[in-house]
Amino acid sequence: MLQGKPKVRMRLSIRRDDTVEVIAGKDRGKRGKVLRVDRVRGRVVVEGVNIARKHQKPTPKLVQGGIVEQENPIHVSNVMLVCPHCKRRTRVGHLIREDGRKVRRCVKCGEAVGA
Repeated sequence: MLQGKPKVRMRLSIRRDDTVEVIAGKDRGKRGKVLRVDRVRGRVVVEGVNIARKHQKPTPKLVQGGIVEQENPIHVSNVMLVCPHCKRRTRVGHLIREDGRKVRRCVKCGEAVGA
């Protein structure tokens, strides 16, 4: 018997190590590198964005306890890919190369992104 919703993986145009810009929320305008992508929940963790403080007890892994700052996930609809060629935030299109590979491309300048 299933409990809750079945886990469906979203098709995202943003991948790990991409540079993205936040377009909504308290961190609007910040740019950072994508550290993790959660395709089930549709969220990404961006370096230096959505920082939260967490009170951490001392553990064998973290000998000194205290207040730790960590990046929290942000929804993928609140970020846009930054093109590495034109350095502008852009929507993502797709391009089929001669060898049959499907690659992401910048809608503004037309260059392939991350391929």
